[in-house]
Amino acid sequence: MTLTYSLGHHWLLPSYFSQIQVTGQHHIPTQGPVIIAPTHRSRWDAFIVPYATGRLATGRDLRYMVSADEMRGLQGWFIQKMGGFAINTRQPTVATLRHGVNLLCQGEMLVIFPEGNIFQDHQVHRLKSGLARLAVQAQSYSGNLPVKIIPVSLNYHPTVPRLGCQVNVKIGAALSVTDYQSGSAKQSAQHLTQDLQLALQHLDQSEA
Repeated sequence: MTLTYSLGHHWLLPSYFSQIQVTGQHHIPTQGPVIIAPTHRSRWDAFIVPYATGRLATGRDLRYMVSADEMRGLQGWFIQKMGGFAINTRQPTVATLRHGVNLLCQGEMLVIFPEGNIFQDHQVHRLKSGLARLAVQAQSYSGNLPVKIIPVSLNYHPTVPRLGCQVNVKIGAALSVTDYQSGSAKQSAQHLTQDLQLALQHLDQSEA
């Protein structure tokens, strides 16, 4: 994993992008369960997210929960080497979801793209509810160990990445899942999803 981080951080990304600007890294907790929740703009996101939030930036390793489609080609190789695992987004298995919950309960940092798909129209699309449901479930199992969700806005200039383009990464303030434990688990997940959507939209609008 160390070699994979180093190759991406020191060779692959600097050789392809002219500039990678990252702000807000201080929002990432130094310990405890964390879900990194980035917008999804390109297959390059799988490399940019660890550059901005992974071991060489924050001292923490990442684990990816991604759809089976994301595990193809170079991106799939990289995600696998980073400890990523695939989920069937149409029919997620109990075992896969339990694995994600267990990682959080162990204090790991998990990456989930809440939009589900790649969008390149300068809009934050409606978020899938799976991230919030997973976070609420993990919080109920982790007890006093607070689960944090970190919104991350990714933007490429031009929108479709090409050699020599620029990337802006904006990391927002954490949402604490303990603030969403009133009512049923379904209601908590709905409120959390709504607030995460607003947080991502705010970060994206500040980019304009």
